[in-house]
Amino acid sequence: MRIAQIAPLFESVPPRRYGGTERVVAWLTEALVARGHEVTLFASGDSTTSARLVPVREKAARFVPNFERNNAPYARMLEMVRRRAAEFDVLHFHIDFHPFSLFSRQETPFLTTLHGRLDQDWVPEIYELFPEVPLVSISDSQRRPMPGLNWAATVRHGMPRDLLTPMEPAGPRDYYAFLGRISPEKGIDSAIAIAAAAGVKLKVAAKIGAEDEAWYRAVIAPKLSGERVEFIGEIDDSQKPAFLSGAKALLFPIAWPEPFGLVMIEAMACGCPVVAFRQGSVPEVIEEGLTGFVVETVEQAVSAAARASTLDRAAVRRRFEQRWTSERMVDDYLAVYERLIAAKHRAKHRD
Repeated sequence: MRIAQIAPLFESVPPRRYGGTERVVAWLTEALVARGHEVTLFASGDSTTSARLVPVREKAARFVPNFERNNAPYARMLEMVRRRAAEFDVLHFHIDFHPFSLFSRQETPFLTTLHGRLDQDWVPEIYELFPEVPLVSISDSQRRPMPGLNWAATVRHGMPRDLLTPMEPAGPRDYYAFLGRISPEKGIDSAIAIAAAAGVKLKVAAKIGAEDEAWYRAVIAPKLSGERVEFIGEIDDSQKPAFLSGAKALLFPIAWPEPFGLVMIEAMACGCPVVAFRQGSVPEVIEEGLTGFVVETVEQAVSAAARASTLDRAAVRRRFEQRWTSERMVDDYLAVYERLIAAKHRAKHRD
């Protein structure tokens, strides 16, 4: 199959450290190539891939303050893909609503995986204009604000089976882990409260983005002092196995409708149980009493985190291998591609 993957331009594919969507696009692309498919990746020029790379801009740029400067590369990307659309059997976009208008007017089957939240006030104004565009959700909960869209499938994320694996910890498992990004919606303040109430050290391996810098300095930085909280900073994949394998549990007390939450399956890959708030995709990802606990309050989280050591970490890893690998994700996407191609073929013959 000839497949185009069209990635965001905010981070390279894969990102050097933090980055969710671009990381998933990289895993999907590599797994498709490994299956023998002919894949072309439209992304920033600093991306690394075994597919054919079409560099849309020289380097990824996360937040460019000028509107025109930030959006011109996306206009360029869309036109570059459109001019080559006939070369592909299917076009797979990961850039929200940007392709809807242009690609609804051409022949090659296309789909868009939505990686973000849909509960914001501007969403209906644009998405309801395109009720026939095929969309993929990354969890069933992501769809709730807009259930009437043309949902082709839910394809939950998966990661390479052996990218992160359990390690024997260097010492006792005497801390809880927080991994990802420091921002209000990720719940770092709740994680600090949970660890403090449990009397257990919290290790924080997280990125601080420019957009959250002021909030971090005003609200979170004062709570990171003392022996009970250790701020490590942003870490990469080579550091995650030791960090997660050495933790009693990963704390994921999110405060927003998380569309997926990659960090949960990263923890599972290392055999680390997850204690997470019941928000967004969490109940779809965490299996109660097997891979972790789903809670609703700080008090419940304290109790659940204390019970995390009773879970079988080898069973957590086995469940990761059964549910959360990129091989499973690729199977799911190939099924969607085949349905879209077949539907387009039938429509052509009817015409």
